[in-house]
Amino acid sequence: MSNTSANQLQDLQYFGEFGGVNPSVSDSSTYTFLNAKTMFDTFEGNTEGCYLYSRHSSPSNLYLGEALAALEGTETANVYASGMGAISSVIMQICDSGEHIVSSRTIYGGTYAFLKNFLKKFAIDTSFVDITDIVAVESAITSQTKMIYCEAVSNPLLEVADIKALAALAKKYNLPLVVDNTFSPLSIPAAQLGAEIIIHSLTKFINGSSDCVAGAVCGTTEFCLSLKDVNNGAGMLLGSTLDSLRAASILKNMRTLHIRIQKHSENALFLAQQFEADGFRVVYPGLASHSGHNIMKKQMNANYGFGGLMTLDVGSLENANAFMELMQTEKLGYLAVSLGFYKTLFSAPGTSTSSEIPEEEQLEMGLSNGLIRFSIGLDNDIERTYNKMKNCMAQLNIKPQIQIPV
Repeated sequence: MSNTSANQLQDLQYFGEFGGVNPSVSDSSTYTFLNAKTMFDTFEGNTEGCYLYSRHSSPSNLYLGEALAALEGTETANVYASGMGAISSVIMQICDSGEHIVSSRTIYGGTYAFLKNFLKKFAIDTSFVDITDIVAVESAITSQTKMIYCEAVSNPLLEVADIKALAALAKKYNLPLVVDNTFSPLSIPAAQLGAEIIIHSLTKFINGSSDCVAGAVCGTTEFCLSLKDVNNGAGMLLGSTLDSLRAASILKNMRTLHIRIQKHSENALFLAQQFEADGFRVVYPGLASHSGHNIMKKQMNANYGFGGLMTLDVGSLENANAFMELMQTEKLGYLAVSLGFYKTLFSAPGTSTSSEIPEEEQLEMGLSNGLIRFSIGLDNDIERTYNKMKNCMAQLNIKPQIQIPV
């Protein structure tokens, strides 16, 4: 895959109101007009370049939207106050009562809860399938199906979706393929592979400093405008509006995204290779042992590696909790949810970010009690990090589950 996304981001250039190298921040919730007719036209969406109220749009949010559209190679993008704000708006915009969604079985716990539990209030049903099994995905499609939903690299099991194959299937049934690309910005060009709508939690890698919550929807101008329609736009009427100051902050952080993703991937690959060689059960798309390794290689931008997420199974929840607590004490990172921070973040997803999924379903999909999800940080000396992690394991007598042949 080409390096188009990074180049498009690099080519974005704005001038602030007073000639600054950063665009000026629009610190207003409402905007004034010289005449009432222009206000009416703006409210109806018929006036280009005018602003009415920040829940509709603001200059700062539109700047960030342009950068995200450049990142994903889509016509435009909307920004939201959270990733779930983006996800729920897209789903509610597309689906009506009595309709149906085909979704990956391994997705973020909040998305799972929204699809399985919350949408029952609107009689919208979801079939959860193994997204890596195209036959199973097609078998789940019914006459009421309105979308195929997946994560490019799934949370937390790191299953890799074959986006090109899923896009072809979606096109066959005239359905939108909606892809959450939070785990793999720059690494996987989802729109180029055929995804119609791409969602991000900007909270994670794109912002990269764990200081705000935000989301985005990248897609066609027609779809993004429909989300902002004053009469029936889910994004507009659900009110998940991103603050302009946060939008400006995220835009600045995006400028280092290409450098950060490279380092996250480089460090994660090193640790995954070392721990697999030690005999631990490691899941990382960059390992040849990963079931989606070849698909990932086929659809990824090699400049940015296989991503910053890996999982490591230490045998039991007791081991996992003790290991994470000791790593935090040893300043190897934080026992915290989320990802994309400069320090490594680790959590046991079965009791945190995936706890909304019933335990029997967790076990069925392969989410074991001893599994730890790592968002690998930007450590300068990753070999030192590995040695310190091994020392923590030795202190706790955590041993590999797989016997290495002598």
